[in-house]
Amino acid sequence: MRSLITIPFFLTLFHLSLAQHAQQRPRIGLALSGGGAKGLAHIGVLKAFDSAGIKIDYITGTSMGAVIGSLYAIGYSANDIEKMSKKIDWDVMLSNQSSLRGFVMEEKEEYGRYAVELPWVKRKFRLPAGVLEGEELWLKFAELFFPVYNVKDFSRFAIPFKCISADVVTGEAVASDSGDIVTAIRSSIAIPTLFTPVEINGRMLIDGGVVRNFPVKDVREMGADIVVGSHTATGLLPKEKVSSALQVLMQIAFFNEIAGNRNEEPLCDIYVRIPLDNYSMASFNRAEEILEAGIEEGRKLYPGLKQLKDSLDRIYGEDTRPAKTLPKVDSIKISSIEITGLEKTTFEFFDHMMGFEKGKYYTSEQLSKMIRRVFGTRYYSRIKYELIPRSDGSVTVVFDVVENPISFAKLGVHYNKYTGISLIGNLTTRNLFLPHSRSLVTLNIGQNFRVRTEHLQYLGRGKKIALIAGMQYDRLDMTTYDRFRKDGLYGAQVFKADGKFEYSANRKFTVGAGTRFEWIRYSPSIQSVFEIAGKNNFVTSYGFFAVNTLNKSVYPNRGIKIEGELGAVYDQHPRLKFYSAGEPITNPDSIGISYDNYQRAILNSEAYLPLSSRWTLTGLFQGGINFSYRQSILNDFSVGGLSRLFRNQVLFAGLDENTINTSSVAALQFGLRYELYNNLYAIARANGLVNNFVSVNNILQKPNFLSGYALTLGYNFALGPFEISTMFCDQSKKLRSYINLGISF
Repeated sequence: MRSLITIPFFLTLFHLSLAQHAQQRPRIGLALSGGGAKGLAHIGVLKAFDSAGIKIDYITGTSMGAVIGSLYAIGYSANDIEKMSKKIDWDVMLSNQSSLRGFVMEEKEEYGRYAVELPWVKRKFRLPAGVLEGEELWLKFAELFFPVYNVKDFSRFAIPFKCISADVVTGEAVASDSGDIVTAIRSSIAIPTLFTPVEINGRMLIDGGVVRNFPVKDVREMGADIVVGSHTATGLLPKEKVSSALQVLMQIAFFNEIAGNRNEEPLCDIYVRIPLDNYSMASFNRAEEILEAGIEEGRKLYPGLKQLKDSLDRIYGEDTRPAKTLPKVDSIKISSIEITGLEKTTFEFFDHMMGFEKGKYYTSEQLSKMIRRVFGTRYYSRIKYELIPRSDGSVTVVFDVVENPISFAKLGVHYNKYTGISLIGNLTTRNLFLPHSRSLVTLNIGQNFRVRTEHLQYLGRGKKIALIAGMQYDRLDMTTYDRFRKDGLYGAQVFKADGKFEYSANRKFTVGAGTRFEWIRYSPSIQSVFEIAGKNNFVTSYGFFAVNTLNKSVYPNRGIKIEGELGAVYDQHPRLKFYSAGEPITNPDSIGISYDNYQRAILNSEAYLPLSSRWTLTGLFQGGINFSYRQSILNDFSVGGLSRLFRNQVLFAGLDENTINTSSVAALQFGLRYELYNNLYAIARANGLVNNFVSVNNILQKPNFLSGYALTLGYNFALGPFEISTMFCDQSKKLRSYINLGISF
């Protein structure tokens, strides 16, 4: 790398000779390369400029360089950008996920469950052009660039600016200098095969790094006399590091980068290469380390920049131009809205769900909240907007939406030590029978067969009242235990038909009532101490409520989830036989079993509290009571396991599934989760449980109190969470292992 201290001195002498003819201060340009996460290091270079007091005249950037450069160009200081970068949740920003809090209650359970979602378009399922649409990225950009919503000519920013994209059809570099800055920046970071392309003026644009990752020529053409180039990309990966399909695609996408850099580097007067060989474009989990590396390089750059400023001031006098400032725009008055892209949904539906009021002032954060409200209906895959100034000082909001296809095929894989390996397939379609509806069928194909159908019908435009009807059939092999030892095995078949009405006052709370019919059949496979064979069916009418403020469907770190139900069980039709040690029990009354009507109450709640950016405190309470209940096994609560797999299950760290069956139970668990690296977690759990305290049933021996613990290493990746756990229960005195992959049926 060239000496950063001596070069400015010789450059100053050179420009002094030019100035004798031009009689003007040399213009300084800054070119920022792409590099994904590594582009955050550019912030350190900007801090060096601010510290030296040099006013930049032109900025160009590609990909992440375009993001950082544009924020600086519109008036944010380097310190402002540094603070923003530390607050951003990169996992959410660089994913298709949105905060779970924005979704309507009926959609939260289905969101983010499947590894693959294939849309049905033009009579066939197709792969998307890019993996990520990045709705949260659009919204964050809209908030950050809100102060310059009315500036459509990038040369009118505090610092004139251009960003580089690539035309995916012609392969040409496209230097954007006007239009909607949010759209321009989003196109510049559209990494091929990762982000979806962006259409601007009829051209499909992708990441400019494909054709010009280091836009030095462009800043020269803007009029820069002295060019500082900051480069963070490290070229192609060596052979031994190309170990995944994504890395192969990234290699191919950036074949032109090396050749392009060779042409652009000589155009720099000051070339800054930030050493980031130990990081990749995807190292956002190490954002603070990358930022610190950039700041350290900025410290090295500072003396040369200060010498350059002092030299220029001596020749041309102090630069008295006012310092760049960010326009002050707290809120805007919105007088009207326009929507493009609607085909299957209507303007009235979109407008109603957003809750927009004409003539009212809105901040960027309020606009984002309104858009998340519409996005949470799951009718749309992308909602972006542009603010068009009007002559009366108000604005028109032009929404450009991409609707989700009506139908999706979804696939997931699940493995659990208890239920075995399963392929889970789902077909979801909307408006199949009536508008504002969702119908789905889900299959679990593996060691246990399961199928579920559901139809959800919203009543009225506001999506506050819904009718939900569904059926489910499960065929499960269930292990039985006696004194914590495996004792027997039986096949359980369960059929359920359920219909309910619910009212959702908001996106956090719902309440309702329903009735379900359940049919259960038990078939012993391996003889145990106490056996049930035969079937029973019954009806349960119930009221329920639910609260869900979780921010994520997998590994949330904030919010609560509560589900409660109070019901009456009646109209039973038992055809059952009971056995003790293989001998039939001819009189069920002799063992206290009857089939009278009874009442039932269930309450499950979980809570997550962030203690820091990596530490999360978790809590889980589960309770269930069958009042006046004298039926062992049939509708008991089943204790054990760390993942929800079947009806009436009560999770318990320390025991395998179905270790204890009880008519009444209350369990409390606390946990502490630490994020070791991006998406890699260590989790410690401890829990206690009391059972059999109402409608006491002594047919099976059950300790009234249990305590247990678990240590888990979990990794969240494309197929879902993969967890390996070690468990211990004080009462069983046994150490057990537990493995779970993906999200269960």
